[in-house]
Amino acid sequence: MTPARHERWRERRLAATLVAGAAVVVGPFAAFADNYLLQAGTSLAMYVVLCLAWNVVGGFMGYPSFATAAFFGLGTYAAAILENAGLALPVGWAGAAAAGALFAAALGGCLLRLRGHYFAIGSIAVVEVMREVANNWEDVTGGAVGLNLPIVAGSARDVGVLFFLAMWGFAAVAFAATVVIARSPFGFGLRCIRQNEAAARMVGIEVFRYKLAAFVVSGAMAAAAGGVYASMVAFVEPNDVFSVLLSIEVPVMVMLGGAGTVAGPLAGAGLFSVLNEVVWVNFINFHAAILGVIIVVVIYLLPRGVLHPLQAWWSARLSPTTGKTR
Repeated sequence: MTPARHERWRERRLAATLVAGAAVVVGPFAAFADNYLLQAGTSLAMYVVLCLAWNVVGGFMGYPSFATAAFFGLGTYAAAILENAGLALPVGWAGAAAAGALFAAALGGCLLRLRGHYFAIGSIAVVEVMREVANNWEDVTGGAVGLNLPIVAGSARDVGVLFFLAMWGFAAVAFAATVVIARSPFGFGLRCIRQNEAAARMVGIEVFRYKLAAFVVSGAMAAAAGGVYASMVAFVEPNDVFSVLLSIEVPVMVMLGGAGTVAGPLAGAGLFSVLNEVVWVNFINFHAAILGVIIVVVIYLLPRGVLHPLQAWWSARLSPTTGKTR
């Protein structure tokens, strides 16, 4: 087995293991977990979707995007408007994903012509602009007061299970898309752009089209998560959904797990959620400061993510030429 084929085999095996493990855990968890655990699991799934969305642009392509909250917030309002018009939940969620994709296509035409710090600053500005639009477009968004959504009928537990499974369903779709992208010519092109954009263009890669396609995929994923979130909380308002803090937290999670990898966003989202919960419960008055210090230390000690040592150990157990255990 060649080194390249060995690497592909290893990543596919890891991806299949993660999907199978999630399927085995999610079903029984939904059946037996209490309302608090269902809520925590749904939040974790939402972070997983957002991390996978960011990883397409920030990890594979290497563009430091801080526009996650813009797509997430747009998805919440798209779902809210559609559901208030009497459409079913799945239609609202599909509409949210479509709105995110269309907005990313329009925005990417301008924003993706910037690079480095300029792109990062521009993406942060998009979040602020979207929040101001939502605050002032009262006829559509409800302004600063926000929008109420129809409350889903059923017991608190049944509703909790519904959104838990829906969010994890989107997480599974986002993960499957990530695996496909990672092992496709499209993913190879994105990694070439990350390494050297000019060189990628010289060897025939249509750089702008690749960047725009990645941006659209990322925007659709983040907006879909926003749509499910809006239905779950039954209320959206600008300061909550267009949060710059969310746009900062998501890349931090991905870096914790390992940017540009298939499983890194999952590990990062999981680690961040656990750390956040533990620190919040035990150090509520200093929650943000302590969590920040822990994250900085972890990233400093493991700059390639917490999964890198495990992947290195696993690779060391396998021969790079035969694929057999040593």
